[in-house]
Amino acid sequence: MHFRCTDFDYAAKPLIYACSGCSSAAQLANRLAIRMDREGEAEMSCIVGLGGDVRPLVRTAQKADESGRSIIMIDGCPLQCGRHTLARHGIEPDLHWDLSQKQIRKEKHVDFDPADAERLKAELIEAI
Repeated sequence: MHFRCTDFDYAAKPLIYACSGCSSAAQLANRLAIRMDREGEAEMSCIVGLGGDVRPLVRTAQKADESGRSIIMIDGCPLQCGRHTLARHGIEPDLHWDLSQKQIRKEKHVDFDPADAERLKAELIEAI
């Protein structure tokens, strides 16, 4: 069953980006951003689109930055690929999380701990 909620004014919400690499930490970052989007806490956009210079996605980020709309970046690890991708376009996120600073270990070939997802979602909602 597909559910699409139209009750949220996403334009009034922060714009959120997440790492979505292959590690457990990256997938946790992605999961957090997706949950924030689906629950109407933020509007998720595509960080890969910024990295690929996809014009409509670059414009979305630039418009948010210019208007003062809050931008959130969740990186899974200290490499901070997402933050660097935003910086390529002259954008500094208002809130940046590196999940390694939240006691999340980057592991290959395993899933993240759902308890970490719940804990961090609550922290993220409080932070925004």
